[in-house]
Amino acid sequence: MLYSVHVLFSTQSPVSSFMPRATSAAEGERMSVSNYVQFAHLCFRFDPRAFRWAQTMRLAVDEINQSPELLPNHTLGYKIFDSCAYPLTGQRAALAVLNGPNEEDSPMCSVSSPLLSIIGESGSAQSIVVSRILQPFRIPMVNISYFSSCACLTDRNNYPTFFRVIPNDDYQVKAIAQLLVHFKWNWIGLIRGDHEYGRFAVQGLLRELQGSSVCVAYQEMIPLLYNSKKALEIISSAKVVVVFSAEGEMTPFLKDYMTQNITGIQWVASEAWITASVFTKSGFYPYLGGTIGFGIKKGYIAQLGDYLLTVNPQKYPNNTLVQELWEALYGCNPFPSSSSQFAPCSRKEALLEQHSAYMNTSSPRVAYNVYKAVYAIANSLHNLLLCQPVLHNMILFFASIPLLKLQHYIQDVKFKIAGEMVNFDLQGDSVPYYDIINWQRGTSGNIEFVNVGFILTLTLFYFLLLAFCPTDSIECQFCPENFWSNHDRTACIPKQVEFLTYDSLGISLTVISVMGACLTIGVFAVFFHHRNTAVVRVNNSELSFFILFALTMCFLCSLVFVGEPTSWSCMLRHTAFSITFSLCISCILGKTLVVLAAFTATRPGDNIMKWFGPKQQRAIIFNCTLVQVVICAAWLIDAPPYPSRNTKYERSKIILECSVGSSLAFWLVLAYIGLQACLCFILAFLARKLPGNFNEAKFITFSMLIFSAVWLAFIPAYISSPGKYADAVESFAILASSFGLLFCLFAPKCYIILLKPEKNTKQSKFVESTRGGASHKDLDAARLAVYIRIDRKSNMTNCSETFKIKVTCR
Repeated sequence: MLYSVHVLFSTQSPVSSFMPRATSAAEGERMSVSNYVQFAHLCFRFDPRAFRWAQTMRLAVDEINQSPELLPNHTLGYKIFDSCAYPLTGQRAALAVLNGPNEEDSPMCSVSSPLLSIIGESGSAQSIVVSRILQPFRIPMVNISYFSSCACLTDRNNYPTFFRVIPNDDYQVKAIAQLLVHFKWNWIGLIRGDHEYGRFAVQGLLRELQGSSVCVAYQEMIPLLYNSKKALEIISSAKVVVVFSAEGEMTPFLKDYMTQNITGIQWVASEAWITASVFTKSGFYPYLGGTIGFGIKKGYIAQLGDYLLTVNPQKYPNNTLVQELWEALYGCNPFPSSSSQFAPCSRKEALLEQHSAYMNTSSPRVAYNVYKAVYAIANSLHNLLLCQPVLHNMILFFASIPLLKLQHYIQDVKFKIAGEMVNFDLQGDSVPYYDIINWQRGTSGNIEFVNVGFILTLTLFYFLLLAFCPTDSIECQFCPENFWSNHDRTACIPKQVEFLTYDSLGISLTVISVMGACLTIGVFAVFFHHRNTAVVRVNNSELSFFILFALTMCFLCSLVFVGEPTSWSCMLRHTAFSITFSLCISCILGKTLVVLAAFTATRPGDNIMKWFGPKQQRAIIFNCTLVQVVICAAWLIDAPPYPSRNTKYERSKIILECSVGSSLAFWLVLAYIGLQACLCFILAFLARKLPGNFNEAKFITFSMLIFSAVWLAFIPAYISSPGKYADAVESFAILASSFGLLFCLFAPKCYIILLKPEKNTKQSKFVESTRGGASHKDLDAARLAVYIRIDRKSNMTNCSETFKIKVTCR
């Protein structure tokens, strides 16, 4: 009895009939090979890998037909259709199945035989189309796919007779989500093909990533009708890219991607292209080396290698597929013709291991799935025949009624092949198993697929290697903690230690820091030398000296950030700059209060001024600074900053940095400085319209604006800067804010002292302040007298004569 199995493969080429030469009619009937359906306008290249899958199916059928235990006295035949990995062509192939055999295309299929099953399709999109076409006709056949993994196909309402020997993508997306979380790849891109497989896989992954630390930077789609310009827009800045796409779609996309010379991308591949041999050439390694993904289970097919070698032009001189195979592998035509664009072959070419696209039999995965699918049909039919012996010779009845039961027998089938137990769950899926595959450099510079772990039903997530360093060795070994592999991946060398050292960046910060400190000391000298002049005395000389001292310390604090971090330098870095800045802002705050009090008093003798004398000013400064000192002391006692070795940011480097110890304390000291600056700004803003020659309110307001802008910009820059650059950012913020305070507060005064000495007198100050209107002359002069008296306790016996008004002097 002859039974027929229709097979859908995607050789992606314009193909014609593949008919081995039969030595006898019986052999011809037993082989029962018929045509491929030709759709040349959609098929654009020959795929030796898919052709190998077709040969694997032929091998399985031959083994079953020659087996005395499996289906004795019965013969399996097959008919092969080419879908060209395109849904529309798959639809036409399915319609060709429904239309029955064509005598022209199938001269050796003259014996009518019941159609049992369809093995296929390779792509999920094609399987969906084929299943939807067959279902309305209620064709009593089972569809077993060897490479369609879309989770959508588990829907028994829409696909009641669909089975597959590949895990569905629900398991794969869960595994990929675990992988991303495991390696802390928190910023990723998603790329998918323009089909149901890609859409459902991306949706499933997004669902699995909800609530995790992984963020999706973008989602893009490789267009079905490929367009280079559109595809190049997909490339983005994310360093980790997850791709759910087929090999055929990825090939032109990756070639365009390589033309942009973009490297450093960590590719995470789906099972559809993780084992694609087309990407193993050495030219792909700089761009795809290190790719990791999940491959379907591999198996062992004993006779496959020898069976593939039987295909050659000498054995099949009239076979068009063999011609196309030779054209793809050798670039020549074994059957010369005037219409061929290829040069004639010598016909002595031999199939070698280097033709990996066709001859790779060391670890078959998809081919192994094809092998299992054929045996699943055979075992199910065998079990059905054992239960229905009386129907063996009732061909017409057998062709209708028992085939309706075949789905039941496939659902319950359980057999062992190549050491693996094969069965299906209630949704028609096989037991999920994935190999974790990493693309590493081989001895000749090409890419090799290396198993680094496996996943079994998500209960076992085991990594054999946690580091993916490409190697020329057969085995990978861990380097010690402080070592990394050399360029050739043959030895462990010490990791590069990185910190803010005295390189160009460190030297620049050091020079700027020293210049700022020297400039501040120079201003201090100018003020001290002219301490008895009006500008210095009017602007509260004691607080000015305190501010200059604090600014000098602030400039010098940035020096602690350069050099190798130590326990003392780490503690000194953050506490020293926070205390010195707090002292500086406290002095400015005290000066602002005095300015505001002096110029809001209605007469010199107001009681308000007794709260802002020299002792009270010192008390304000001391208490405000003391709060910061207490915070820093608690910080150092509870969880002080300490030097740490960061190996997480870049695995090949050790970044020496100062860990803040307590993040709460670190942000608390910054918040306190910010609070002081805000209070100082508000008070200065209130006093901004008071006479400009008598107070510094305008200068203080502007200085606080610069100070706040610098430190607000510091926060995001510090958080996003790694390693030594975080120290550089903090040092730059200290220098920038210190220069802002120095120039805003003291540049105008130094200008008058050094370049306009004629204005540096009390009388000049009074005349300028009253030039705008005589009605306010007495009040402004009185306020000036109060402000000067606060700064200086000496007798002012001639102040009434100086200001030409009646002012009480004490």
